[in-house]
Amino acid sequence: METPLTPMDFARRARKLYADREAVVDGSLRLTYQEFFDRCDRWSTALQRLGVGPGDRVACISPNTHAQLEFFYAVPQIGAVTVPINYRLTAEDFAYIIGHSGARVVCAHPDYFEAVDRIREKVPEVEHFVALEGGKAGWMDYEATLTATPPDFAPPEIRENDLLSLNYTSGTTARPKGVMITHRNAWLNIVGTLVHLHMTCADRYLWTLPMFHANGWTFVWIITAVGGTHICLRKPEPRAIFENIARESVTMLCAAPTVLISIANAPEDLRRLAPRGLRVLTAGAPPAAATIECVEGELGWEITQAYGLTEVSPFISICEPRPEHAGLEARARAEIKARQGVELITSGDLRVVDEQGCEVPRDGQTVGEIVVQGNVVMAGYYRDPEATAEAMRGGWFHSGDAAVVHPDGYLEMRDRLKDVIISGGENISSVEVEGALLRHPAVQEVAVVGIPHEKWGESPQAFVVLKTGAAATEAELRQFARDHLAHFKVPQGFTFIGELPKTATGKIQKYVLRGGRANISRQ
Repeated sequence: METPLTPMDFARRARKLYADREAVVDGSLRLTYQEFFDRCDRWSTALQRLGVGPGDRVACISPNTHAQLEFFYAVPQIGAVTVPINYRLTAEDFAYIIGHSGARVVCAHPDYFEAVDRIREKVPEVEHFVALEGGKAGWMDYEATLTATPPDFAPPEIRENDLLSLNYTSGTTARPKGVMITHRNAWLNIVGTLVHLHMTCADRYLWTLPMFHANGWTFVWIITAVGGTHICLRKPEPRAIFENIARESVTMLCAAPTVLISIANAPEDLRRLAPRGLRVLTAGAPPAAATIECVEGELGWEITQAYGLTEVSPFISICEPRPEHAGLEARARAEIKARQGVELITSGDLRVVDEQGCEVPRDGQTVGEIVVQGNVVMAGYYRDPEATAEAMRGGWFHSGDAAVVHPDGYLEMRDRLKDVIISGGENISSVEVEGALLRHPAVQEVAVVGIPHEKWGESPQAFVVLKTGAAATEAELRQFARDHLAHFKVPQGFTFIGELPKTATGKIQKYVLRGGRANISRQ
């Protein structure tokens, strides 16, 4: 007997086991699982009455709200496909993604009504625009529709290789690509994550990570799978994070390294609100060991790092703790935790290979590209066979990330291949240089990029954000770098800026720094 692998099966289980438990907190709104699924079912019915069926696309532009979370259940349980859109993109980006995906319905939070209205003529295939909060002329009213619609949708047959979501890449150097994630892809990522990160119905999860980002790293379904509580957070600002942690007894959250840095540098009055023992999963970019050491040492939180990409559902490795790590002193333990670790049990075969496709030695020095082959790899890029063929060449998904493998089998990402700095024939890892500079007590954030150099071809340049009230000179940082790095890795120049350019998911946009196309505010 076979049943399809789909996140909707976790919803089935949660309906049966956790109906009376608190499912969602969104400000003053509190929903049990029974109430939450009733709302999802009503929206599923409404969508079917609008003619939405299996394979149809439904797009959503929203911060982390209960309505955004309902989208991840109401749409796929009728066989339709979710298109969660990065809400920090431009109106033109919205138009491209909506048009490229072929979305028939677009749901939006009031913050994005104006942007969507500006591009409505550019997306004539959209049949319905839905206002997730508040009424708006010319838009369907989400809440009014739920009230007027019974929860009696007709569930279709869902196959595990059916498309579940179209997740668009950031498109920093080209048009965004639609990553096709199947029900099977997501199910395997969910189970693999839960194998390595034990969670229960007692967990209360704070949504600091945007739900649109790779389906919230599949935590939109993971928390429901264990019957935990989703605590919605619309703006991941340090004060809101700490106040929600205290008020809602949060036990776990996910955060990109840039969010961890903001947490680590929050004022002391906020940090006192947080209990020790809170668990954090970090991913999205390599975290610095100094950041991990600070958060674990000063806040008493436990950090685990996972590595992946949207194209792999999104995790393929995790920095799995081992008994021998526990006895290390804090700095050495943080350096191991900053590595990307080992394969998830469900992620498939993960390798680091050279240009000939041969695995690099486990010496912690030889750099290769991370490639993966397994059940979490996407079905391909939507309507882009050329990009799909390039990414999947040789039967492996090529990540574009450069890494080394240590003798214990733990991989450590050194850079995006395109970000490796080649200076005088030597390869310089910007991640390594950034990690060293982040240990300076005045440095809050730093990004290192390669810039043209007449003699060396390229040289590293550091863009530095100082902590509030702190001071440091270029000469001081250069000497600090010389004390901690090989001299050829020391940045040739330091630029002090007020804020690093970032994507909505917290990744630093190095192409902006490298090309000088950002409106960078100097301190």
